Amino acid sequence: MAIDVNGIAHIQLTVNDVERCLPFWEALCHFLGMETLIKGEDIVYCIGGRTGILVRGAPADKRDVPFDQDRAGLHHFCFRARSRDDIDAVHRFVEDELDGHVVHPPEEGSHFAPDYYSVLFEDPDGIRVEFNHVPGKGHFGGEGRLAEGGPGPADRFGEDGLD
Repeated sequence: MAIDVNGIAHIQLTVNDVERCLPFWEALCHFLGMETLIKGEDIVYCIGGRTGILVRGAPADKRDVPFDQDRAGLHHFCFRARSRDDIDAVHRFVEDELDGHVVHPPEEGSHFAPDYYSVLFEDPDGIRVEFNHVPGKGHFGGEGRLAEGGPGPADRFGEDGLD
C-alpha cells in the first residue's frame, strides 16, 4: 500500500557555531512567518507554514568537523515559495538582514523544471538552503517530464538539468 505524503513536518539541523547560527535561523524563520516554540542556550525550534525548523548545537566534543555537503548526509534543502517575488524578497533579506553567504542570487533554472526560479545561500556553518518557485504543477503539468505525454523519468541529473 502506498500513501500520499503531506509535506515535511520538520527538519532538524546540528550546527557548530551556536552563537551565529541560532540567531541566523531564528531570524530567517521569523521572516518566513514562523514562530519560536523552543529557545534555549543551544537550541531554537520554530514552527509555522506547516513545517518546523529545529537547530541545535553540536556537542562540544564534536564541533571540530565543519559541514561538508559532499559527505554522506544533507546536501541542501529547498523551501517552495508561492511566487517569484518571494524568491527576490528572501534574497534581499539574506543579504541585508542576515549578512548571509549567497551561493547564487535569484536565477532561472528551467533545465530543472518548467519556469524554475531560485536563490541558494548558506548559514554561518555552510549549510545550504534553497528557495524556489515553480508555477503550476511543475513536472506534473504542461510540458513537465511527468505530465501526460511527457518524456517521463530522466536517466540522470547534471549541471544542465535532467537528461
